[in-house]
Amino acid sequence: MSKVTRTGTQSPEPHAADVHDLIRVHGARVNNLKDVSVEIPKRRLTVFTGVSGSGKSSLVFDTIAAESQRLINETYSAFVQGFMPTLARPEVDVLDGLTTVITVDQQRMGSDPRSTVGTATDANAMLRILFSRLGTPHIGSAKAFSFNVASISGAGAVTIERGGETVKEKRSFSITGGMCPRCEGRGSVNDIDLTALYDDTKSLAEGALTIPGYTMEGWYGRIFSGSGFFDMDKPIRKYTKRELRDLLHKEPTKIKVEGINLTYEGIIPKLQKSMLAKDVEALQPHIRAFVKRAVTFSVCPDCEGTRLNEGARSSKIKKISIADACAMQISDLAKWVRDLDEPSVAPLLATLRQTLDSFVEIGLGYLSLDRPSGTLSGGESQRVKMIRHLGSSLTDVTYVFDEPTVGLHPHDIQQMNSLLLRLRDKGNTVLVVEHKPETIAIADHVVDLGPGAGQGGGTICFEGTVEGLRAGDTITGRHFGDRAKLKETVREPNGKLEIRGAKTHNLRGVDVDVPLGVLVVVTGVAGSGKSSLVHGSIPASEGVISVDQGAIRGSRRSNPATYTGLLDPIRKAFAKANGVKPALFSANSEGACPGCNGAGVVYTDLAMMAGVSTVCEECEGKRFHASVLEHHLGGRDISEVLAMPVTEAAEFFGAGEARTPAAHRILERMADVGLGYLSLGQPLTTLSGGERQRLKLATHMADKGGVYVLDEPTAGLHLADVEQLLGLLDRLVDSGKSVIVVEHHQAVMAHADWIIDLGPGAGHDGGRIVFEGTPTALVEGRTTLTGEHLATYVGA
Repeated sequence: MSKVTRTGTQSPEPHAADVHDLIRVHGARVNNLKDVSVEIPKRRLTVFTGVSGSGKSSLVFDTIAAESQRLINETYSAFVQGFMPTLARPEVDVLDGLTTVITVDQQRMGSDPRSTVGTATDANAMLRILFSRLGTPHIGSAKAFSFNVASISGAGAVTIERGGETVKEKRSFSITGGMCPRCEGRGSVNDIDLTALYDDTKSLAEGALTIPGYTMEGWYGRIFSGSGFFDMDKPIRKYTKRELRDLLHKEPTKIKVEGINLTYEGIIPKLQKSMLAKDVEALQPHIRAFVKRAVTFSVCPDCEGTRLNEGARSSKIKKISIADACAMQISDLAKWVRDLDEPSVAPLLATLRQTLDSFVEIGLGYLSLDRPSGTLSGGESQRVKMIRHLGSSLTDVTYVFDEPTVGLHPHDIQQMNSLLLRLRDKGNTVLVVEHKPETIAIADHVVDLGPGAGQGGGTICFEGTVEGLRAGDTITGRHFGDRAKLKETVREPNGKLEIRGAKTHNLRGVDVDVPLGVLVVVTGVAGSGKSSLVHGSIPASEGVISVDQGAIRGSRRSNPATYTGLLDPIRKAFAKANGVKPALFSANSEGACPGCNGAGVVYTDLAMMAGVSTVCEECEGKRFHASVLEHHLGGRDISEVLAMPVTEAAEFFGAGEARTPAAHRILERMADVGLGYLSLGQPLTTLSGGERQRLKLATHMADKGGVYVLDEPTAGLHLADVEQLLGLLDRLVDSGKSVIVVEHHQAVMAHADWIIDLGPGAGHDGGRIVFEGTPTALVEGRTTLTGEHLATYVGA
């Protein structure tokens, strides 16, 4: 190995390239940012703090990360850019010193039923190659172990030119795939209840079909009547076998209706493609309700849920098949792979070991590779995305994290902190949006935004060190040292919810009595079985209201008023006051401005270049037709009402000429969850994660039920907001409700009346109740990890 010998002394003059050690942002105006200017040191860990809705994500994700991605996209050819999402330049005067940004956000991973933890991290791809090389008996290439590749074969004659003559030759081909033919690689089969699809006493013309969207007034009616396969006026129960088969099962067939070429397909294959091929939870609510009513899902009897055919399951390495390997807990699989010693595949084994060890290191060793990716929580999804970057050789990259501690127990946060520091120490810039004081404390640089949320935020309140933040007079600085105290007295339960023999996922026949009429916190390390116990064992009956971490879906036309149902009573109040139709006061219906179709902006698509959005000149961004704005309620038109923040709207609809009790009730619930600053017409796409979570909670507070089940309601909440949430939980309990919270936040634990702690570890090391009792007893005993961390937190 040769080394270069360096001679001479180092030049005292700094190199010109070394002065670019800052990311400079000047005049950022994205969303609620108010001409923000900030300089962020490179190759350091910078944490962005501030109350929920203060502009953290707007600065980090929508400005810095978005511009870096846009500039990288511009390096590709125009042809390639045509296939990529077009990104507009953020509203900012100067963005200097950017490096390549890798964003690790909390967006749930794809809910495609074919996507698993293994396919999302390339671990499956490496396992397939491993089994194709070492598995006995040898059954084929890596495709033979893939549940997404079907086995097919074919034969026929091909015509080729040879020596000036046309010659016909017989050719055959075959592809050996690993897909189970029964369930087509999904692991489950479905049985459709025909009585839920149609009323057989009616004819099609009378509206026999009960499937959402299948009305005879639209195209479906034209296709059915134009196909000629059955009598539209005959009750379905009188159909012949052939007519019933054509209605339900007919393969795609070309037909002509009113001179237009169309394709007719039986109802069941059509449903398989349009509804059943997707993740049920990702469907629209009314379609999801129909699917749950009409379809029974069960484990595939042929592959027993492994998704693989018999051939793929027969090939084994040391008596382990690829299906067994994917079903193992990842920490056990990592140990099994480490014990394999085969020089012929040494590089593959080294990479696979590194990937599996990364899972364990990041606190996901309790997962299995066959876990559907759609079932992962937001925090788990984020950590799965991190796995690709842990062993990366890239340096001088900017990593952007969105609350990496979401879903983590205080014990796991220490591991996460060490990973963030490792990424920084490799020479990378690490930007973290975070609320947890444990992670803020390890920052080299802190940027605090605020002082409030929404229009009350969007400015830099503090920039400097953690010590400076503690001493500073900002909301974050004042609350940084906050430590909730244990309750001196706890409420007495008025009943109990019995759970017996719970075995969902990793639970080991758990028996527990959940007290009712009090605030119960279910806690434990990530993967210990908390969600399995709460969501899998507490029946979702009429009396149980469950608010999970599922994402709120909505386009830029959706806003808090439409999502919460607030717009309905507002439209009716406007209609009644002016003697017109309610539909006039909807920007998505008759009242829409004709120039922009109610969007408020006119969007010009420029192919591979960033599209241009300009404020509609006709309505000046108000979204409504000019004639609609002439109608008033309480002296305001509909666009002025939608521009109001929640607190102002609550006063407006609470008294006087505009008094509307139905609207006022919804607005009070939104204010209760801390969304008083939000504008009624603000697009859902601009809301932060914490705001969306609380908006969902506000809508569910209207549901009639005695038991509230909340899954990490502090996600995305600032330290100051947590106090408001605790007040809301207290009000719910004091009004006679039972509140069960799955939570890691120590302030919520300290505030609980009763704690159920699961563990002691994750995966097969968890699944047991390690403590149940009051927070005081948990701290005094210190018998569990939670007890130790809570005792440290309250200073006991």
